[in-house]
Amino acid sequence: MLLTSVIIVLREVLEAALLISILSALSVAHGIRRSWIGWALACGSLAALGLGYSIDTISDWFDGVGQEVTSAVMQFIIYLSMAVFIFLIKAPATRRSDPALPLVMALIITLAVAREGFEVLIYIFSFAVNLKQLLVVLVGSGIGAGIGISTGTLIYYLLYSTPRNRSQIVSLFLLILVAAGLSSQAALLLIQADWLPSQYPIWDSSSLIAEDSVAGQLLYALIGYEATPTALQAAFYFGGAALMLFVSAGAGYYHGRKHRSQ
Repeated sequence: MLLTSVIIVLREVLEAALLISILSALSVAHGIRRSWIGWALACGSLAALGLGYSIDTISDWFDGVGQEVTSAVMQFIIYLSMAVFIFLIKAPATRRSDPALPLVMALIITLAVAREGFEVLIYIFSFAVNLKQLLVVLVGSGIGAGIGISTGTLIYYLLYSTPRNRSQIVSLFLLILVAAGLSSQAALLLIQADWLPSQYPIWDSSSLIAEDSVAGQLLYALIGYEATPTALQAAFYFGGAALMLFVSAGAGYYHGRKHRSQ
């Protein structure tokens, strides 16, 4: 029970912590004030509490698959917000919209914290009727959250200490990987909700890296690692990554051409 709680909460916290660390590092690199982080964390936490409180109502939506569909929609909104962010961040510093970037980053983190916090609360609330189990779950959750936050902090300082140009390239590359993972995870949720067709896995890498291992959870947060993905999940993953690369390249071309024409 303790180890299960550590792994489950680590996975959820690590996803949000990774996004916070990457966007924080990009904020520093581009001279953007990071006051948006506090507001995003506060709004995301309140949204998670609201979703957790309304779980019975949400679960009844869409013929009983409301939780899966709601989570998938939030994943897709985060993905699209990341595409907008990548487009904006590619603008020259003199033309970059200062109000827009913090708002988009705040939206990404608010939704990420709301979704991951929602999942953590659902897990913890499921043990509320048994005090002994609840205490074990809370201890494991605290350990998992601590590891996830520590890992996110470490990634932030690694990006922060890297030379600016290289840090921006690495940060954008990590964002593209995370975005692709979000797309794949959303597809899995819709498969579980029977909104997308179920398929057999196209491979099984659990013998190499188990999903419930620390390495598996880290890869899950970073690249949306799935030991037994279906062809549809793989299509969403690689298609999501390709679209982000297209947005990044297209934004650079668009802003460069616009700058030369003025």
